[in-house]
Amino acid sequence: MSQAKILLIEDDPAIMFGLKDNLAMADYEVRTAIDGELGLELARNERPDLILLDIMLPGMNGYQICRELREDGFTMPIIMLTAMGQEEDIVKGLNLGADDYVIKPFSIQELIARVGSFLRRYLQDIEDIVEFGQFRLNRTSSVLFRLSAVIELTPKEYGLLDFLLQRSGRALTRDQILNAVWGSDLIVTQRSVDRCVTSLRSKIEDNASRPKMLKTVQKIGYRFELPC
Repeated sequence: MSQAKILLIEDDPAIMFGLKDNLAMADYEVRTAIDGELGLELARNERPDLILLDIMLPGMNGYQICRELREDGFTMPIIMLTAMGQEEDIVKGLNLGADDYVIKPFSIQELIARVGSFLRRYLQDIEDIVEFGQFRLNRTSSVLFRLSAVIELTPKEYGLLDFLLQRSGRALTRDQILNAVWGSDLIVTQRSVDRCVTSLRSKIEDNASRPKMLKTVQKIGYRFELPC
């Protein structure tokens, strides 16, 4: 298999060179850009498998790049690099189509592990049957099993679980979940998401008050972590 290609769009030389060297040592092909316009051009022309995208860039910011790529139909994972305490910025980026974020300063090894996880999912087809821990979700029949027992799910619980599984590892805002699972139903609010999450946790977590899979991302929304 050929090397996965990563595009790093970052204007801080220390971060850019440090990440580039470590990603190369992890056997990735790395392209870099130090401003937004060059980054967007490289993303369109080289079609990387994953993009690491700083928010604050000269020329064109990360939000604009993310929005334009998603509007053009590009589906590669986009991980935002953001400064501490920018929760509103994170939500904005996720709602524009970014898949996840890391807060500076960050552990390079943790970031590389997250990159690998995203690439594995992106480069493989979505299966009709998804297994996680003791569970097996059959997308063809819309049935969830725990070992051999059927777990009864409401339509919204099933929709939520399926949506989360297809985006496991990603930070998802309540608005993203609301739009995907509830659609144009105008009588629901973000509290509907929280209630459905609570209900789903009671059915798939050993301890719903300390979830290991369906985790809360403070001030953002939720993230589904597949069991090791």
